[in-house]
Amino acid sequence: MSGFYNWAGGREAMTRFGPAAGPAVLLALPLFEEANRTRTFAVRLLRHLAVRGIGGALPDLPGQNESPVATEHAMLAGWRAAFAAAVASIGCPVHSVTMRGGALIDHDAQVVSRWQLAPAKGEALIRELFRTAQARGEPIKIELDAWSDEGGPVTIAGNRIGRPLLRDINAADCVRDGKVRVVRLDTDPAVADRKVEGTPLWRRSEPGDDPALAALLADDIADWIAKCAS
Repeated sequence: MSGFYNWAGGREAMTRFGPAAGPAVLLALPLFEEANRTRTFAVRLLRHLAVRGIGGALPDLPGQNESPVATEHAMLAGWRAAFAAAVASIGCPVHSVTMRGGALIDHDAQVVSRWQLAPAKGEALIRELFRTAQARGEPIKIELDAWSDEGGPVTIAGNRIGRPLLRDINAADCVRDGKVRVVRLDTDPAVADRKVEGTPLWRRSEPGDDPALAALLADDIADWIAKCAS
């Protein structure tokens, strides 16, 4: 079901899944082009959760997808404020579900728990982004530690991205305290509470899907939510 949520910067779209009552999850996609590659998978995951009696929501954040905010004006603080407002709008206990760089966004949200798929530090994500731009012949010239640099937005894969956003992401990390569960693919050497077989869709050149992984992760999230409630 299509809907909206309001935050200090205006109104953004939010798609709802499953029951309106009971536990719910708010899902934060990976950042930039990775979001496009994983959106179909994320929707499938939320539909699996709906079948399991867990409501879900997928919000647009300022400067993303169909947002009226220009991408070059997006800010990490704005993303965090908007995500927190989306959580507050749901009206029932909410668990944060994040993928990759989405785990940098839920810091200000009042959630019961956080479930993270392949979370990554901002520094690592920016490094990958810059390598991708270099490979495409679009080298990025920016001093990430020079906050006095007031140059204009940089273009990566056709998207104009503000320098403050890139610097803020580079310095950001995921929430690691409280009720946090980390799940990674078995090809990922980083520490996790569980490792599973699956496709790293965020690394594909085109949008993709992995139905088996979506079903497996939905079971894991449902078990985690039940454990948090006990």
